[in-house]
Amino acid sequence: MDTNKLLQGKRVLIVDDEPDVLDSLTELLSICMIDRASTFEEAKSLLETYSYDVVVLDIMGVKGFELLQIAKEKDIPALMLTAHALNEETLKKSAEEGASYYVPKDEIGKIDVFVADVIEAGEKKRNPWVKWFERLGPYFHERINFRGTDWREDHKKFWDEKLKQFTNY
Repeated sequence: MDTNKLLQGKRVLIVDDEPDVLDSLTELLSICMIDRASTFEEAKSLLETYSYDVVVLDIMGVKGFELLQIAKEKDIPALMLTAHALNEETLKKSAEEGASYYVPKDEIGKIDVFVADVIEAGEKKRNPWVKWFERLGPYFHERINFRGTDWREDHKKFWDEKLKQFTNY
């Protein structure tokens, strides 16, 4: 996958209530056309006004799940970004509510690759969660399973179905 080629000229909305995160995302995705929002209201207005190739939504602080519903209604793929909501319940809720990806903020340095995965999956009519499992499944397994549970096995039927939604991957 040529990340730069996939991202070149794509319109991306990034939403986070932390200015330093917005600055980092803007720099990391500088090859894209970026719109930024630091509040739910700003993001909602932008989503209702413009079309985007992908949105990057913080979960906490900007009502990320409400914004996800707006993006979903407009058929805009969404990548959920989180620090404080890094757990199996929020991961599953993101997938259930239509997010294309779920990224912990400490992996923000690779955001260009994750956004490119979402865009490529959309262009090729593939399931972005397959790439998510390849790239972030091991990270999540290491972070969550230390509690003595196996997050994927705990919700095996859900994840198996989620991965089967697009069979041509």
